[in-house]
Amino acid sequence: MSTNVLIADDSGTMRKIIIRSLNALGISSVVEAADGSQAVTLFKPGTFDLVLTDWNMPGKTGLEVTRDIRAQDPNIPIIMITTEAEKRRVMDAIQAGVTDYLVKPFTADTLQEKLDKHVAVVT
Repeated sequence: MSTNVLIADDSGTMRKIIIRSLNALGISSVVEAADGSQAVTLFKPGTFDLVLTDWNMPGKTGLEVTRDIRAQDPNIPIIMITTEAEKRRVMDAIQAGVTDYLVKPFTADTLQEKLDKHVAVVT
């Protein structure tokens, strides 16, 4: 059994960076969504152990992705990846159901800390 991660980010470069970081942490089962709408379409309860979503995306924003996924699965860890570190926006994300957030640019160590805190990683 492995940890399955859904990544929603409209930047292909950012998705590659996140995947490389996850791979370095022993997580290779990753599904990519190029925008928020695709992420919601790909998400099925019980399929993923973690959702990593960008804040600003076409189709649906990270907040909308979070609300839609929360409606299907209230317990899955959702980590918002953002350059938006303002307190008000972080509070909006928490109210929408985000479990935690990563501020870009982040390191593999920071990602590891979030995974340790929220996900039982099985490799």
